[in-house]
Amino acid sequence: MGQKHPKRIVVKVGTSTVTNEQGEIDVRAIELIVRQIAGIEAKGYRVILVSSGAIAVGAKRMQMKERPASVRDKQAAAAVGQCGLMHLYDKLFAEYGRLVAQILLDNRDVEDRERRHNLQNTFDALLERGVIPVVNENDSVSLAEIESEKKRFSDNDMLSAIVAAFVGAEELMLLTDTQGLYDKDPAHHADAKLIEEVKEIDAEIMALAEGSSSGRGRGGMITKLEAAEYASKRGITVRIAHGREEDVLYKLTQGLPCGTRFPAGASEH
Repeated sequence: MGQKHPKRIVVKVGTSTVTNEQGEIDVRAIELIVRQIAGIEAKGYRVILVSSGAIAVGAKRMQMKERPASVRDKQAAAAVGQCGLMHLYDKLFAEYGRLVAQILLDNRDVEDRERRHNLQNTFDALLERGVIPVVNENDSVSLAEIESEKKRFSDNDMLSAIVAAFVGAEELMLLTDTQGLYDKDPAHHADAKLIEEVKEIDAEIMALAEGSSSGRGRGGMITKLEAAEYASKRGITVRIAHGREEDVLYKLTQGLPCGTRFPAGASEH
């Protein structure tokens, strides 16, 4: 999609990273991510943040007893929750002297040539000026992104992979509530071992994704593998790691052992 630009990275944070077990915004967890992004930007990186959590946060703020089931309630929760998330990101990044910009995407933004061109110019202008784009699906108005089986963005994992290719990123970092990809489900097998590197995304690797999630988001390991496959085909290195691990982004940008790594081209063997 986009032309390659050195040191551009996409960081995707899942709902389980930005919210607590009660579905409320976890300010401390978000502050730690914000601090790290500000720190790595100071070292020359340009970061695009893809953030989940709008529906979960909105549902909590609207005092819904459980995650909304109907499309209209999901859209309403997303509208409320997105305001809360952006307010917090704007406030926290400002403490580190960083500006943020909100970008909400739907299918048409990447499928229509003129919209895609305008969007690419917007990303480039923001990144060149040191502004951090905070990206999410436009759930509040786009039914397709929430319900359609033919949607381009199955969740924010795939959205982050598409954005990474779109902006010419070198790396995509998927932060979640597990250390990475294991050889078996660690929730049910005490002897499960972390797979530190996947050189080929094949049927056997895909079968390892047993698909559990926290219940606060839509994705699971399978969507992360699909995102890794998409991005690696386009020359992007992908890392899956625990969003609450201490200094996780510093470790990832320094190439230290952390999570599961999918080198560029891992899906082309």
